Amino acid sequence: MEDRVVTGEETLEDASVELSLRPARLDQYIGQDKVKQNLHIFIQAAKMRNEPLDHVLLYGPPGLGKTTLAAIIANEMGVQFRSTSGPAIERAGDLAAILSSLEPGDILFIDEIHRLPHSVEEVLYPAMEDFFLDIVIGTGPSARSVRIDLPPFTLVGATTRAGLLSAPLRDRFGVLSRLEFYETKDLCAIIERTAEIFDMTITKEAAAEVAGRSRGTPRIANRLFKRIRDISQVRGESEIRLATTELALQMLQVDSAGLDHIDHKLLKGMIEGFKGGPVGLDTISATIGEEPQTIEDVYEPYLLQIGFIQRTPRGRVVTHKAYTHFGMKGYDSE
Repeated sequence: MEDRVVTGEETLEDASVELSLRPARLDQYIGQDKVKQNLHIFIQAAKMRNEPLDHVLLYGPPGLGKTTLAAIIANEMGVQFRSTSGPAIERAGDLAAILSSLEPGDILFIDEIHRLPHSVEEVLYPAMEDFFLDIVIGTGPSARSVRIDLPPFTLVGATTRAGLLSAPLRDRFGVLSRLEFYETKDLCAIIERTAEIFDMTITKEAAAEVAGRSRGTPRIANRLFKRIRDISQVRGESEIRLATTELALQMLQVDSAGLDHIDHKLLKGMIEGFKGGPVGLDTISATIGEEPQTIEDVYEPYLLQIGFIQRTPRGRVVTHKAYTHFGMKGYDSE
């Protein structure tokens, strides 16, 4: 997969920088108002009863703040935060080691929880419901089951693909929260906050321009801001202005709708090679040289959200809205 500045997937640079940008409390967290309101009530109720919070599932596209929310839940509950990921837990013993080290009430965050191995997932069920583990030690006739009692804890799972979670696992979460793409006003507030943390200033017009091209995703907004900041500092400017922002976004090949060169290649390939479709996923994959799964998981969601493509039983179709964006003619609604 090609490197993209407008992908919501986390990069190594994001991981190192985002720690300084992440809010620590719900009242500092910008956007996702409905999710915040619900979590505030559930957290307060759990604290009033002196109980751990019920298990929480956070799902939605990458880059919207699921990991940040999980850490905030731990801060609000006043407990320790432990973090891991589905692919990192390869065996039941790995899970047992993590769970047995928790203190009462702790938050265990599992990112990409849909990628837990099936054998580990089955061991997790009694841990979530009754706070114990049944671990089989040995093989064959000498195998024996060992029960490990666990302290009450809260599991916070995060996934970008909720549909891949098994029904038994999904049903064991008491709180399910979907994170939505951000509105422009919330992204502007996030960009201004990021600028303040980096000891920079950005004009309202420049922040709005970055927000409008950030695909509704805070991670992308912060990534774009960092590259614009580089250019502004090299030019010796005391604040980030609209002209510099537009120049930087042009250099980054991010257009007014937040599309980059890969989006252009995909859409124009469908338009010029197949008259806008319908085109099968495998054909698109061969045309642009990307894996079908990557196209479906990474490239398509935003194009579907803004209405530039549609999925039909016969394949993908480019919409009139996309033709208009490119200033192209020849769209046939039939």
